[in-house]
Amino acid sequence: MKKIFIKKYSIAKIIIPLTLALTLLIDQLTKWYMLSWVTRGNVPLFGNAFEVAPYAFLMERITPFFNIVFTWNPGVSFSMFREIGSYTPMILIAITSAITAYFAYLMVQSKNMWERAALALIVGGAIGNLIDRIRFGAVIDFLDFHYAGFHWPAFNFADVFIVFGVVLYIVILLRKK
Repeated sequence: MKKIFIKKYSIAKIIIPLTLALTLLIDQLTKWYMLSWVTRGNVPLFGNAFEVAPYAFLMERITPFFNIVFTWNPGVSFSMFREIGSYTPMILIAITSAITAYFAYLMVQSKNMWERAALALIVGGAIGNLIDRIRFGAVIDFLDFHYAGFHWPAFNFADVFIVFGVVLYIVILLRKK
């Protein structure tokens, strides 16, 4: 029994930080690649998003329903709250930081490895978008799905990880009950 506990605990010690790190790495590398493509390799460390790359770009048609685009999202999901005012980036950074810290706290406190993994996806994705918001005042989005004239708002891998983490977390919570 002791060996099983030690083995399970050791796996969790590796999987959770690895999940968080890979989530953040995939997100930041794909955003760096997109920004590098648009700026022709002149990726600034910091700057105003719309001065760094002022226009949205259709970069590549992949399928009849999927494009790679480049766009900035100064708001939150679906560009909500983008027009609060000049303090919008600072307000969103503060709110996102607080929410991310809360989910990180839940991740550290949880005893369930799957719950911690789900929270690691959420925290990693949130940190990825927070990095963009701090660097540029907006988040880089580039995945564009569309059908019959309807476009789903562009998003990025951080958003994918957050949604997947939330769905996994909800399933875990529902299974507990």
